[in-house]
Amino acid sequence: MRRFQDSVMWRKLLFVLLLSCLVSGAIDPGAEDEEKVLHIGGIFPINGTSGWQGGQACQPAAMLALQDVNERADLLKGYKLNLVWNDSLCDPGLGAAVMYELLYNAPTKLMLLGGCSTVSTTIGEAARMWNLIVVSFGSSSPALSDRKRFPTFFRTHPSATVHNPTRVKLMKKFGWTRIAILQQAEEVFISTAEDLEIEATMNGVEILTRQSFLNDPTDAVKNLKRHDARIIVGLFYVVAARRVLCEIYKNNLYGKGKVWFFIGWYENGWYERHLKEEELNCTLDQMRNAAEGHLTTEAIMWNRDNKITISNTTAEAFRKRLEKELFNRGYEGILDDIFPEGYQEAPLAYDAIWSMALALNVTMEKLAQQGKSLRDFTYSNSDIADQIYEAMNATQFLGVSGPVAFKTDGSRVAWTQVEQLIRGKYEVLGYYDGQTDNLTWFEVERWEGGKVPQDRTIIKSELRTISLGLFIAMSCISAFGILVSLFLLLFSCLYSHRRMMRMSHPACNNVTLGGSILCFSSVFLLGLDGRFIPEENFAYLCTARAWILSFGFSLAYGSLFSKIWRVHRLSTKSKVESKQISVDPWKIYAMVGAMLVVDVVVLSVWQGVDPMVRTLETFPLEIPLDTDDDVKIMPQLEHCESTHNNIWLGTLFSIKGLLLILGLFLSYETRSVKLDKINDSRLVGMSIYNVAVLCIITAPVTLLVSSQQDASFAFAALSIIFCCFLSMALIFVPKIVEVVQNPRERVDSTEHGPSREEEERYHALVAENEDMQKLISEKEEMIKLLKEKIAQRNAAKAREAASLNHVVAAPESQTRLRQVSDAADKKDKGCARPTPPRPNSTDAPASTDAAMVPRINFNISESYL
Repeated sequence: MRRFQDSVMWRKLLFVLLLSCLVSGAIDPGAEDEEKVLHIGGIFPINGTSGWQGGQACQPAAMLALQDVNERADLLKGYKLNLVWNDSLCDPGLGAAVMYELLYNAPTKLMLLGGCSTVSTTIGEAARMWNLIVVSFGSSSPALSDRKRFPTFFRTHPSATVHNPTRVKLMKKFGWTRIAILQQAEEVFISTAEDLEIEATMNGVEILTRQSFLNDPTDAVKNLKRHDARIIVGLFYVVAARRVLCEIYKNNLYGKGKVWFFIGWYENGWYERHLKEEELNCTLDQMRNAAEGHLTTEAIMWNRDNKITISNTTAEAFRKRLEKELFNRGYEGILDDIFPEGYQEAPLAYDAIWSMALALNVTMEKLAQQGKSLRDFTYSNSDIADQIYEAMNATQFLGVSGPVAFKTDGSRVAWTQVEQLIRGKYEVLGYYDGQTDNLTWFEVERWEGGKVPQDRTIIKSELRTISLGLFIAMSCISAFGILVSLFLLLFSCLYSHRRMMRMSHPACNNVTLGGSILCFSSVFLLGLDGRFIPEENFAYLCTARAWILSFGFSLAYGSLFSKIWRVHRLSTKSKVESKQISVDPWKIYAMVGAMLVVDVVVLSVWQGVDPMVRTLETFPLEIPLDTDDDVKIMPQLEHCESTHNNIWLGTLFSIKGLLLILGLFLSYETRSVKLDKINDSRLVGMSIYNVAVLCIITAPVTLLVSSQQDASFAFAALSIIFCCFLSMALIFVPKIVEVVQNPRERVDSTEHGPSREEEERYHALVAENEDMQKLISEKEEMIKLLKEKIAQRNAAKAREAASLNHVVAAPESQTRLRQVSDAADKKDKGCARPTPPRPNSTDAPASTDAAMVPRINFNISESYL
């Protein structure tokens, strides 16, 4: 509804304007009767409130061009060129109405002169229906280059896409690879943004976000801030540009670290004007602060060379004429360098009139040869229209805007210039020739802070490595542990002939020392990281860590486990069987070898199916304290992982964990067992306790603190070091003390070790001694029972004799009983052979049997071995 009301209002305004033009004589119906006049129609955006109102300066420039053309006697001989124009307010609906008024009212127009892109889109698409050529001085929409849609359209204003190669060139120059786009929802800017996306992507520039708005840019600017946009390309008309600039200030998207690209055809001081009329909530100082430092790209619209152009004037002379004309029309602000809108494009309007005049001149000459005239043109005469098109397409000349030529799509071939607002004044930074990809740069740009702004917060990857001091300390301790292991290995070889060493199986101890050396070596590998190892070789380090640590554990712990396993087997056998079972070294080696085979199988499958590679764990960004630059540190930590890392670790840990738990169980079961064949079994059990407890604690804790490189390395390294040192100390320190305390212990050649026959004889004698001890115990029990029976019998006889005999015989009987009792007590104590009884004694047979029992006690010294 509002759109309809606006259209009605503009039509009323149009009618008033047409009447005023007729009254003022701008359109003179009787001109054709007086002289030969060629008419062209003009549609200028002048008095609107939105869009580009460049007609304010372009219409006077066009009139100056018309004056200069008509003064040239060699152009359009016999004809004068007349411009019939009206105001479109940069409104496409009103622009169409103005075009219809021009076409349906006499005289016939040979060509049309258009203004802003939105109006040119409307009249350019419709003009072909009347076989009219349209030339635009202020249309930059890339869509107008579509020859199928706009077959008769030309423009002296380059397409907006001409800026995109320039923008991308600047981005590459300053190292910007990420930009954002803020556009007004108009076709010209939508097409330009799409072309910029394509151009940027082809050159490796990322489009962070593309925000669009119709009238209010508030939300769009806030979205830019949320995306942390730093380099922003703005595409909008000047009225919208002021609204955007105010929002830029409110959202603090200006100053250090921010770069804005604006369109270069805004008039000087555009950000200071109409603030009250447009009801902007920003002060003049705020607008100036927000605008400071922004860049503009624009096609070169003023000839940089002070050469004589086709109009026999220079660009500087034209500038002075134009400024005088504008002043005469009431634009007094030009004295303070405040120009009306369209001042930058005024040379384009001037050259547009000249290009139309030159094309009509060429066409007139060709038609004269055919016996025809431009006066024969009608809106249905396509033949003359085609000849005008060909002449226009071939037009080339030097104008006040520079060399004028048209591409096949009707667009202007032009250089672009880059400017920056420095201290409230636009300074030219350089020029870009898109045809040769040549950028001429003057190195006069200025950036707040003195540095080129960054397109994003620079994220610097920083590899978290193990503290050098910690690594050196653990490495020194591990190196010392390797030296101690080698010393103990030498000690074991030198004193292997001593009984204490022989009975502890020195070969098994040597395997433990070999495993300890590998475990100590793994500490070095655990401490190596990206600081020492190149990335391409890190996978080899991961593999070496797994193999060496696993082998070291199997050798060191496997030898201890095999010992405690043999102790448990011997302790569960009967004494006779345990004496007969020998501890062969090959059985211990076989058990350790089986553990190594399991490691080889698991690690080989792991390496072949799912090899470990270098992965990086990232941490939250950190702000460095030693710089003011927009830099953040992204800590990274290296890990050795595979795709199914948890499965493989779980498999390996399960196998090792079962061995640890079984070792703990066997150590507990044999805690009170003491064997001569393995004389350090209790110390081995203590070592297993130590290893099991440390490993069971270390494995999960290391996984939990894996993100803390120092803690993880220190915990794992100390666990390995403690396990190895404590195990070596428990097993070898008692042996070293024994050697130190008895340095002169020597053995004969026969004591180098008992033979197998001697061992069997020893076991037989021990078994015989045990049998005799059992027999003696049984006999002594029988003797005790007999003594008790004899004492009872004698007591009964004594009572009977006392009752029968006289009292005198009692002392003698008691004396005999006491002697018999004392003798029995002595026999019970085993102190002496029982005293023989008197011949007439009644207990003589029993005493004789007891005295005849031999007491056998074999005490075979353990020093036999």
